[in-house]
Amino acid sequence: MTTTDAPPARRSRRTWLREHSELGVSVLLLLLGALVLTDALTMDVEITQRGPVGPRTVPVAVGVGLLVVALLIAADVLRGGRGEAESGEDIDLSEPADWRTVLLLTGVFLATAVLIEPAGFPVAGALLFWGSAYALGSRHLDRDPLIAAGLSVTTYAVFNNLLGVPLPGGPLMGVL
Repeated sequence: MTTTDAPPARRSRRTWLREHSELGVSVLLLLLGALVLTDALTMDVEITQRGPVGPRTVPVAVGVGLLVVALLIAADVLRGGRGEAESGEDIDLSEPADWRTVLLLTGVFLATAVLIEPAGFPVAGALLFWGSAYALGSRHLDRDPLIAAGLSVTTYAVFNNLLGVPLPGGPLMGVL
């Protein structure tokens, strides 16, 4: 049964959903905001609390922001607002997606998630920075790993030593 063969009620519901497809973005943002708020409000902060602004502050602000944006998008779509077509973007819609880059970035993120505990943030972060640069097209194999290592160690030192946010150090814990 094709769309033209469907009963009128079913066709009108599909048409309405197709015309208001941006509501899917609103629902996604609403769910994401609820998840962020739930995680933020249930996190244990006794150990890391250092003042009036604790580790809950930013996640709560992000979660509330996501909920507000979701409601604003839903209200705009239900009032007849539509997203603009991508004709003004600097992309060629006739070209297929670059799945190699997407898969490389996905692999780098998953490897970082797996390695951050056993290898520590400096090693996993260097892999993340270098792997992302490689996946996005940089081919400076002599320079990129050094920049990634420096950026990762600097990030670790800033978060761990200056901000007091403990990151896993891994085998480099005694060195840094």
